Amino acid sequence: MSDTPISAPRVDYRTEPGQYRHWSLSTDGAIARLSLDIAEDGGIRPGYKLKLNSYDLGVDIELHDALNRVRFEHPEVQTVIVTSAKDRIFCSGANIFMLGVSSHAWKVNFCKFTNETRNGIEDSSKHEGLKFVAAVNGACAGGGYELALACDDIVLVDDRSSAVSLPEVPLLGVLPGTGGLTRVTDKRKVRHDLADIFCTSVEGVRGQRAVEWRLVDAVAKPAQFAATVQERASKLAAGSRRPGPGTAGVQLPRIEREDGPDSLRYEHVQVQIDRERRTATLTVKAPTGTQPTDVAAIEAAGAAWWPLAMARQLDDAILSLRTNELDVGTWLLKTEGDAAAVLAVDALLLQHQDHWLVRETLGLLRRTFARLDVSSRSLFALVEPGSCFAGLLAELAFAADRCYMLALPDEPERAPRLQLDELNFGPLPLVTDQSRLARRFHEEAPALDAARATLGRALDADEALQLGLVTAAPDDIDWDDEIRIAIEERAAMSPDALTGLEANLRFCGKENMVTRVFGRLTAWQNWIFNRPNAVGDKGALKVYGKGEKAAFDLNRV
Repeated sequence: MSDTPISAPRVDYRTEPGQYRHWSLSTDGAIARLSLDIAEDGGIRPGYKLKLNSYDLGVDIELHDALNRVRFEHPEVQTVIVTSAKDRIFCSGANIFMLGVSSHAWKVNFCKFTNETRNGIEDSSKHEGLKFVAAVNGACAGGGYELALACDDIVLVDDRSSAVSLPEVPLLGVLPGTGGLTRVTDKRKVRHDLADIFCTSVEGVRGQRAVEWRLVDAVAKPAQFAATVQERASKLAAGSRRPGPGTAGVQLPRIEREDGPDSLRYEHVQVQIDRERRTATLTVKAPTGTQPTDVAAIEAAGAAWWPLAMARQLDDAILSLRTNELDVGTWLLKTEGDAAAVLAVDALLLQHQDHWLVRETLGLLRRTFARLDVSSRSLFALVEPGSCFAGLLAELAFAADRCYMLALPDEPERAPRLQLDELNFGPLPLVTDQSRLARRFHEEAPALDAARATLGRALDADEALQLGLVTAAPDDIDWDDEIRIAIEERAAMSPDALTGLEANLRFCGKENMVTRVFGRLTAWQNWIFNRPNAVGDKGALKVYGKGEKAAFDLNRV
């Protein structure tokens, strides 16, 4: 095995069940089963084997796809059982050899996507009522236990050997900080002293002690394990908001994309890269043509319905840029088309938000916009003539670090407009459960009330600036220079400093479990993954599996 770091390859996040190498999905009425059976030789990159059901980015890409299949193609499913198809091993976590030979950027992107997928499990449970049971039928360590922690219920087989563990500190010299520590304390409410013992022991905790320490919800002997899991899954299904058996789903076709050397082109999203300026311009297009006006038409449109299709395409574009374009540090967010068409879609979403397909589409929009919030890129929104920053597409402007809106007082017919609707006040929240406007104004009622008072009106640049909805409103004389200078200034700054700055400013105010997961990922993992104790020649990640003992610098920093 080479110690030369694997550089980030071009990764395609598009897949489908027929291409899965590691997961299998089956359904039986209200219960689905996601079974993990990782192919040792199925790594997304060469240089390591995925032994003991250990995973890499390719495994998580399949999981992300499978979850969306359940959400949209199987509305009858109310509970998903997550388990292993291998004997005596649930999942041993992220593949250590993969981490040892990967670049720092690859490790961080991998950890971020893994967390987003697990956060999506919890998000679907909270908002859509899709419940999850982890059927831990063998040893469960590190990221494997973190997958179980994302579920609503954890059942551990009581076979005198299977245990749950977070052994990263004693084994690898790194932190179980990509969701592990945070969920153990914030979600499972494990006492901090017991968590200290748990996270510094290699062998983990098994049997009834795991229940007593709140690390799992139940244990069952091997003979009763399957029945116990099924019973608990059925109980969770009984309380689900999902429609249940008898409801037809929506098939998710492959996302069509045209790749150029400096572009990604979808039906509703376009990405153009300027490598000299290190920018990517993401343009989201409004719907065109006849759109559904009722639930029956929405169901008939299926995956082609604009908000669903657009969200899938934007999600793919964000993931592709994050993984494959590391030097492109500033994303320029634009929109294009008829604002009235966007607002009409919003009205339909709001009117039928209790319908399962509309609810799932809102969930996909929510999770896709949340990817922008946690992306380590500078985000500038540009409101120009022809823009349609209205309703749900206005969320792109409010997700941005800065929003520039062109002022054209002498050309009112050409001047861009910004328009709000009820989707901007709660249905598409940040992971903090705040709307982006509430975050913007620190939940101060006068500013939010003033913004809400504009519902039904298209705002020009001066009024949007006065209300605090945009950062600046240059006129056409200053526009080009001001945008150019802002981009050039950003490109001259330290990417590391900007990542820390943006993450802090985007998640000001309220904190919750998810923001702490990403805060710890950004600060702790970035630092620890760069330290010699982890990745030096004698670091724990480098010598793992070689029969050598790690040599630590014992100075506390």
